[in-house]
Amino acid sequence: MSSTLEFIKNLYSAFDASKMEWFIFEPTWVAMDIIIILLGVYTIGFIIKHEQHPKQILLEMLCFIFLFAGVYENMAQVMGWYGFGKSIVMVFNVPITVPLIEALFTYAGIRFCKQMKLPNWAVVVLCGIFGVLADLTLDPLALAQERDGIGRWSWFIEQGDVNFFGAPVYNYSGWFLICGIGSMFILFGRHWFKKSGCNRIVGLVYPPLCFLGALAVMVSPLSSFLLWLGPWGQRGSVTEYPMFMAMFVLLGLIAIIWRGRMRSTFNKREDVVFPIVFGVFYLSNLTFDCLEGRFDILLFSLPFIALHTGVYLWALLGGKRAAS
Repeated sequence: MSSTLEFIKNLYSAFDASKMEWFIFEPTWVAMDIIIILLGVYTIGFIIKHEQHPKQILLEMLCFIFLFAGVYENMAQVMGWYGFGKSIVMVFNVPITVPLIEALFTYAGIRFCKQMKLPNWAVVVLCGIFGVLADLTLDPLALAQERDGIGRWSWFIEQGDVNFFGAPVYNYSGWFLICGIGSMFILFGRHWFKKSGCNRIVGLVYPPLCFLGALAVMVSPLSSFLLWLGPWGQRGSVTEYPMFMAMFVLLGLIAIIWRGRMRSTFNKREDVVFPIVFGVFYLSNLTFDCLEGRFDILLFSLPFIALHTGVYLWALLGGKRAAS
């Protein structure tokens, strides 16, 4: 009962408008937010032009941001796990660019994987891993971009907690859950929509229902089990490492199962959203690493960017074999 009352107290405090600080003009924060917003605008245009059912896909994006990732990020802040500096556009106390980039990664990942001969579970895993690889370049930089003692966002961890550059290990695994669970429910919803004969009502209903379901999974005990082996493990301890390492084992397993088999070759116009979203994102992070002299973060990020790029190039090579 006391924990519930504490949560309600924190919730009231977090969303009390009188205590909410307005937009902070920090040039680096603004520049990086604008890049993500422009990627969002580009992706919306891509969806309208290239998707067979653009209205449903755009509704998926909207529900991902406001019913799933945005709600979860706000809940995590209420729980006192981390906090955000004030950005250009906020979803309550969370910059809209955070759930937006998660939505873009998930959409681009599914679009990329649809060309591969992969079971749906492997598509979900790959989308989750893509999110983790990207965040391994984002969070160390964002936490280092401080203004008046607060970073672009800041984690509140105890001394001695396992972490990379001030972000707990389970944070990176958390992106696996956000993008992986999000993609899983998207695939469920699209299957339902297709089985209904692309019924208009189903197309309007499945995105909100699926992302409310995804949110329910994210706040369930399954999350703490996957992130730090709860209830046996403890947040902040070495039990956060198994899930983090398991993702790379799963990536190797998928590589063995897939073996580069493709349904068709990649089309430069139809499949360009994946390299654009991730490429621009990585390039912007590396650029700010260099401009701000954060070469330790740069060296930490490069292997993960190389791994992600390697997956993409291998898929391109597999597509060429499928076409020949």
